[in-house]
Amino acid sequence: MKPDIPAVLAELAGLVARNAVPDVDPAERAGALSLSAALLAMAAEAWDGAAQRLVEENQALRTLLSEAGDRVGPNAGLAQAVDDDLRISTLSAANARLRAALIELHAAVEGDDAPDARALESRIWEELRLSTERRQMSAALA
Repeated sequence: MKPDIPAVLAELAGLVARNAVPDVDPAERAGALSLSAALLAMAAEAWDGAAQRLVEENQALRTLLSEAGDRVGPNAGLAQAVDDDLRISTLSAANARLRAALIELHAAVEGDDAPDARALESRIWEELRLSTERRQMSAALA
């Protein structure tokens, strides 16, 4: 979930505090409460699957980097890492590093007409599609 869940919860805390004072317009309070409820539901859904999604995605990105061989350059070490710390903040940091490496790899293969580069670019686009699907919220919250 972007913004990250801690940022959403901090904003909700401020929203609740602002609407706790008695002189807030009832319509404004109702709107703030509706928004708060929707954001809390979205945060709960995102939080529940965040670690699983990040572990799956990190592994998929490492596989892509590993398959890229020499094309991955100085990011080769990222392909060998393992997610042994399952804190969301740690998994997210690893994910950010892997995504940065994927962007570099994608830029490297994008202008290369070699068949293996085209195949790798296709796998990169497929992973980006799957990554988007992993982040999709349930229809009840949309």
